[in-house]
Amino acid sequence: QRMLSRKVTCKSHGEDSSYFLGWQEYEKNPFHPVRNPSGIIQMGLAENQLSFDLLEMWIQTNQEKTCWFEKKCGSNFRDLALFQDYHGLPEFKKELAEYMSEIRGNKVEFVPSKLVLTAGATSANETLMFCLAEPGEAFLIPTPYYPGFDRDLKWRTGVEIVPVDSTSSNHFRITASALEEAYQRSKKQNLKVKGLFITNPSNPLGTTMSLEELNLVITFSISKGIHIVSDEIYTGTVYDSPGFISIYEALNKMSHDKNEAIWGRVHVVSSLSKDLGLPGFRIGMIYSNNETLISAATKMSSFGLISSQSQFLLAKILSDKRFMKKYISENRRRLCTTQKMLVNGLQKSGIRCLKSNAGLFCWVDLRHLLSSNTFEGEMELWKQMIYKFRLNVSPGSSCHCSEPGWFRVCFANMEKETLDLSVHRIQDMADS
Repeated sequence: QRMLSRKVTCKSHGEDSSYFLGWQEYEKNPFHPVRNPSGIIQMGLAENQLSFDLLEMWIQTNQEKTCWFEKKCGSNFRDLALFQDYHGLPEFKKELAEYMSEIRGNKVEFVPSKLVLTAGATSANETLMFCLAEPGEAFLIPTPYYPGFDRDLKWRTGVEIVPVDSTSSNHFRITASALEEAYQRSKKQNLKVKGLFITNPSNPLGTTMSLEELNLVITFSISKGIHIVSDEIYTGTVYDSPGFISIYEALNKMSHDKNEAIWGRVHVVSSLSKDLGLPGFRIGMIYSNNETLISAATKMSSFGLISSQSQFLLAKILSDKRFMKKYISENRRRLCTTQKMLVNGLQKSGIRCLKSNAGLFCWVDLRHLLSSNTFEGEMELWKQMIYKFRLNVSPGSSCHCSEPGWFRVCFANMEKETLDLSVHRIQDMADS
């Protein structure tokens, strides 16, 4: 007799992916410049620590604004301790909507009433799947994609993922033929396709989608009568040209009548985890013009609320417009500098990266180092990188890449000296 539910015993969480296994190895032997200088360097974590000092400085100099338990602040503590409305603090939602417009160059307007707050983008993406599809229905996702989506989109919802393949021959861009092929493949498997899920800027590619690609995605979705979910959590990490174009900006440019059905089928996910480097605060959000979806997702957000203290503090930070402008530009500058350090360092050993302009990682081409042009060859190289050269990177196969030999290498979660050391280790590997 089965004592536990199927969810507990099924393998669909995806934790046996090499993406998660690399983390487990890192945790057994983590690098530390003093305590463990020969440990494994964590390059599998898309975390932004490059501008943390700016946030720390802001908090130090604005302590009166952010206190919520001192007598002179009145009843802030009581209000925040008792606040549990799943609509979120109005002040925070207002600032968040303004920030979302600002980070997109004010080319798109966001309205607080169409915003749902969730505990991180993980929760936002899963909530959208619950709202948009039944168990056993499918979403198309261009590859390569973030390994965590197998967990976030499928595990508890029962929604299927159908990959839309891309190749290095056109720099992993989305094509009309690949979209159609994935759609037809779904039909052959008797899967009803409910939508297309894109990540823009892309994780793991570190690239922004072109207007042509976005138009292609919109046209395809209109022709099939399906939803689009655009995960835009890396918007604030675009550090180089071409700039970022949101799915809503592309929709505006196509000048569809605002009342057209497509406007109710395009949903954006955003977060402060990557832009502001605050993954521990769990600030995620869904934005949609579909009132029925917003109403349902707001109710669902009860299962993963953002603490009122976090909302209070972030409202204060976001409302300091001068600081935010400075932070956004300085963060982009630092990302650009650090990415160039990695790319130039690898180039010295004849290792090339996909040309990128966003994100906290590079998509690194190690095909010439494979013992065989297979995914077995890729896993062999990956194991060498972890056990011999002590670097945790994410192999392309964990991102469902259709070609062996590509690796996602993160650069924004470490000190400059650690990045230098990791580049030396990769150079040693290439030379050996």
